[in-house]
Amino acid sequence: MMIKWDVTIPELTGDAPRRAYVYLPDYYNDDPQRRFPVMYMFDGHNVFFDEDATFGKSWGMYNFMTWTRKPLIIVAVECNTQGQRFSEYAPMTYDNREHGHVKGRGRVYMDWLVRTLKPYIDANYRTLPDRDNTLIAGSSMGGLMALYGVCCYNKVFRRGACLSPSLWVDPIKIYNLIARANIKNDTTIYMDYGSREMTNHEGSPDALISMTHLLLKKRVNLTFRIVPGGTHSEASWEQSIPVFMDCLGL
Repeated sequence: MMIKWDVTIPELTGDAPRRAYVYLPDYYNDDPQRRFPVMYMFDGHNVFFDEDATFGKSWGMYNFMTWTRKPLIIVAVECNTQGQRFSEYAPMTYDNREHGHVKGRGRVYMDWLVRTLKPYIDANYRTLPDRDNTLIAGSSMGGLMALYGVCCYNKVFRRGACLSPSLWVDPIKIYNLIARANIKNDTTIYMDYGSREMTNHEGSPDALISMTHLLLKKRVNLTFRIVPGGTHSEASWEQSIPVFMDCLGL
């Protein structure tokens, strides 16, 4: 069952609407007493349906969930449609040759997610709102935000899936940000990178090695995977869904 509606993020884009999606298991209404874990995702338009996706190909999450009937609610919000996606999905301000100067507003976005969106979802749907049952996931800059969320908002999220995270935008700042985070040792993170995207950005291999080492030092339950033949695309991330779902205990 899919529910779509428009939300606003006044702290970022005023009253400009953007689409939000909630997936509910088909059997959600069969047992009015049953409650469900919730996974929050980025780039919501690319998550469920090809017809909504930017490049005509989504993760196919709706088909996967319908087929597997996993007991999980998924909430996904469209990215900034005013050309500020990199800014909203950057947890720190950075400068690089590809993007130029980017003012990081990821903290503003995450504060909205945990203080406004999550309370709304918990009030309107039968969720299990505790940390053990609240997850976060994304890819690319959304994968970076998922990593930021599960590490720096660790009181809210215990589990996270970080696919092709854009660590390369500023590896040192990102490393220091995660190094300062107070991460509980029951935290579970899945992180991957496609073998065919490894050469897209010069700093990616070293950044991935450094981040993996840091997370292991922090006693995170980490699954790190190089996806054979994987590319920086929704089609590739779709293939990882069964793997990260299993690694996150879903």
